[in-house]
Amino acid sequence: MNKRNLLVTGGAGFIGVNFVYYWLGQHPEDNIVVLDALTYAGNKASLDSVIDNPHLTFVHGDICNTELVEQLLKKRNIDTLVHFAAESHVDRSITGPDAFIETNIIGTYSLLKAAKKVWLDEPKAAGKQALPHRFHHVSTDEVYGTLEPNDPPFKEDNPYEPNSPYSASKAASDHLVRAYHHTYGLQVTTSNCSNNYGPYHFPEKLIPLIITNILHDKPLPIYGDGQQIRDWLYVEDHARGIELVLDKGRVGENYNIGGHNEWANIDIVKLVCQLMNEQFANNPELASQYASAKSAIAGKAEQLISFVTDRAGHDRRYAIDATKANKELAYIPTESFETGILKTIHWYINNSNWCDELAC
Repeated sequence: MNKRNLLVTGGAGFIGVNFVYYWLGQHPEDNIVVLDALTYAGNKASLDSVIDNPHLTFVHGDICNTELVEQLLKKRNIDTLVHFAAESHVDRSITGPDAFIETNIIGTYSLLKAAKKVWLDEPKAAGKQALPHRFHHVSTDEVYGTLEPNDPPFKEDNPYEPNSPYSASKAASDHLVRAYHHTYGLQVTTSNCSNNYGPYHFPEKLIPLIITNILHDKPLPIYGDGQQIRDWLYVEDHARGIELVLDKGRVGENYNIGGHNEWANIDIVKLVCQLMNEQFANNPELASQYASAKSAIAGKAEQLISFVTDRAGHDRRYAIDATKANKELAYIPTESFETGILKTIHWYINNSNWCDELAC
């Protein structure tokens, strides 16, 4: 497709909004409709820089509203649906799994129903060809379960072994997307990504939580011994990976999108502490802007580290093998963790208003 009309679900959330910015920059003539329910982690203000772009339309709505999705697909001539909308915080899934079942499973089912009806069923009933389309589903490496220290990274053919209500709900949605392709012929692709980090990240996740807590001299909570290992992916590299899947990916296939950056949580926290200390040491004006960051101003952010009781059923290690995406799509992440984390720290320091609105 030379020009696309995209429906981006969850486009006011962390990964979704970064994708919107990336796509508008790379494909300025494409049209994007953002559909977001604006739950606690969705922030319309994150789209302020592009909200007046004539190629962007924001719709406040729920993906479980199948009728609304059908109307958007028809009215906006949507040919590409990129599905980010999801409840994603593992802790919240443990204490309140209902929202995860509703959004991640029922919501995905609602989108698939609407897409099948508009792109396949109605044209067939009218004696016409199916409309050109692509349904891209954004998933997670957590569906594969956990890895031991010496296990090879997850490949696309690893069995699904989700261990939290969150990952179980994402696994279920992955299977629904696959089923709609194999049963009905819906043109789908799925990407399973590693842990994302970068701008606009709601500060309940590790990296934005650590940065914002340092700025306010709050404790830095570390689960258990802090040796849980994750593969970290800068969010713009993720957006680029999805672009490649849409442009070159084979219909019906899954692609792992990883950052080749395995880090233990405690090492990430110590690195962020070091970098935050350096930010204040190298820029004395920051001390007046963030007078509350007493430990970092003194060069001692690491003293805020506080070990807390481990999360129930905490997976020990995730790691993505992106060989398939590299070979088929020429996907290569451009950011190392060291470069990406500096960009992330600078963004949070320079966007205090965004954080203040969320009471970071």
